[in-house]
Amino acid sequence: MAKAKDAKKSGTAQRTDLFNVSGFDKATLLDWYVTQHLGRRLDEKAANYLKMAKGWSYHAPFAGHDGIQLALGKIFRSGKDFLFPYYRDLLTSLAAGLTVEEIIANGLSKDVDVAGGGRHMSNHFAKISIGLQNSSSCTGNHSQQAAGTARSIKKFKGDEVVYCSTGDSTTSEGYYYEAVNGADREKLPLVFVIQNNKYGISVPLREQTANPVVAENFSGFTNLKIFLCDGRDPMDSYRTLEKARAYALSGKGPAMVHADCDRIGSHSNSDNHELYRTKEDIDAMKLRDPLPRMRATIIAAGIATDAELLALEEANKVAIFAAADAVEPLADPAPESYKEFLLPDAVVGYNDASESLWMPPAGAPLVTFREGILNAMKEEFRRNSSTFLFGQDVASEKKQGIFNVCKGMLDEFGNDRVFNAPIAEDFIVGTANGMTRYRDDIRVVVEGAEFADYFWPAMEQLIECTHDYWRTRGQFSPAVVIRLASGGYIQGGLYHSQNLEGTFTTLPGLRVVCPSFADDAVGLMRNSIRSRGTTMFLEPKFLYNYRPTSSAMPPEDFIIPFGKAKIRRPGTDVTVVTYGTPVHWSLQAAETLQAEGINVEVIDLRSLAPWDRELVFERVKRTGRCVVVHEDKKTGGFGGEIASAIGEELFRFLDAPVARLGSKDTPVGFAKSLESATLVNVGDVMEAIRKTMAF
Repeated sequence: MAKAKDAKKSGTAQRTDLFNVSGFDKATLLDWYVTQHLGRRLDEKAANYLKMAKGWSYHAPFAGHDGIQLALGKIFRSGKDFLFPYYRDLLTSLAAGLTVEEIIANGLSKDVDVAGGGRHMSNHFAKISIGLQNSSSCTGNHSQQAAGTARSIKKFKGDEVVYCSTGDSTTSEGYYYEAVNGADREKLPLVFVIQNNKYGISVPLREQTANPVVAENFSGFTNLKIFLCDGRDPMDSYRTLEKARAYALSGKGPAMVHADCDRIGSHSNSDNHELYRTKEDIDAMKLRDPLPRMRATIIAAGIATDAELLALEEANKVAIFAAADAVEPLADPAPESYKEFLLPDAVVGYNDASESLWMPPAGAPLVTFREGILNAMKEEFRRNSSTFLFGQDVASEKKQGIFNVCKGMLDEFGNDRVFNAPIAEDFIVGTANGMTRYRDDIRVVVEGAEFADYFWPAMEQLIECTHDYWRTRGQFSPAVVIRLASGGYIQGGLYHSQNLEGTFTTLPGLRVVCPSFADDAVGLMRNSIRSRGTTMFLEPKFLYNYRPTSSAMPPEDFIIPFGKAKIRRPGTDVTVVTYGTPVHWSLQAAETLQAEGINVEVIDLRSLAPWDRELVFERVKRTGRCVVVHEDKKTGGFGGEIASAIGEELFRFLDAPVARLGSKDTPVGFAKSLESATLVNVGDVMEAIRKTMAF
């Protein structure tokens, strides 16, 4: 579909003419010039810090992007809108409200850095208190989060705008396409800003895409309106952004502003653009330099004299020196502070006793594992009207989830709170992250993939969720629960039988839970939804309707702390540490081995990150023997971490080596015979226990 354009295509021919300042008053133009000049001098200051080895070890200069960055920062409404910058957006951030001191503190990675106290790379500017978001170094993945924030604005009927700023090469990423697709389909109040300098480090635009105006690659989206501007020209950029903002606020869909820019310098301090650009190209860009053109425009328009501008420029110089003198002596982050802000506190902490106070009443009706999860979600949705559920197939009118875990959610809470997502796992997780940025009371539950095996495309957004809290030094933590139907025993075969916890538990800043009984699923789901932070909620799908998992529905105050295991069966001879479906295999094995005179203890971890070292160590000390059982393949499985910790901490208490039992180190085949031969079973557990007892 042909798209309306609000400007002619910007070419790359030399432009040394003056800017059109019609419609802009003297005070505005002088303010803009001061900001632009200040930003360029800060860029130079960054380069000097590098030469002196004082800091700013990553620096990406913005020269040649002046127009669009100045306009973007100025159109942003501090404290109201949401702006997702990228690593080259120094002038954007300055114009949006960062002070010179805050810019320098970020560049020098000082403890007072408002972005995150030196926890993120220099030149990654943020100030969450005014809406300037802390974006990652993963180029352009903040586009997903921007779409999620815009979704919340629409759902809560706000009048804010989300701006997502990126370079041209970002548009080659699949997750950027997913963000545009989602924003277009949902008609979100989002403005995508593409700063096209025609290079991705050393890779020219022609090797990224066949279209030199990359925004036109998205011209087929029905609701997206594309605007083109000269990104060197602040006034043209601002006029264009005004039109884009108006369109985004109209409810018709998102806007995309394509700003034609030059990258006058190298990509960053670690790059030398003279190795891949011609002298003629570099010289031509310098003739288009926006700063001298802006200066000449102001003088020619009679807004200020050369002498008056020199005075303003001198004031900028003095301001930078004063800020540097103030910031340089400030403290670096304390080395021991790396331990802080890994995860926000849970609603119910480790030592809570709510679980032990409840005893299931005799004769109470039982709920299955699947029903426990469903009931817990329904309760939390009734408790907090700002709770949402989305994913693939969760909101089809009659189906409502491939395992019926979400059955009835759509009927009770409506399509505004329970809705389907595209088959785009990265988009699901990334927009969940963004949704929770809008208001602190928002809680998002997502079905991260229909089967855990399909979650891999979402890993980069999961990584974002895991270090958002740490990276921002506690300023933001996505309140997201990611549900995954995990594991085998259903004859699912490849992509339908995998366990991913061995990967998830390596990620600092992520909670990972895996209940194996209905009441545990209820208590852990309540804690997961109510707590800030990201929780991976693994649901062994074999257990959904497995009768031995059933229990009475716990009362509303029943919440299980993270990191709290449970003794399922006390024993004196050997301790089995397990979780998920193998809990049930271990209990069956224990009953059989009792007849052989082996008294087996079974501990259900329930929570893997964190896991209950205290209880496990205490019980293994008593028995002197331990078998760790998990469903995942043996190599790289989470059980290896448990076995290693026990061996390291309790060696002198052990009467036998710690045994580690998992499924075979092979894919899980589809044929039942292959699946049965691959996955751990009751016989495997008994054999491992007997071997440990015989040592």
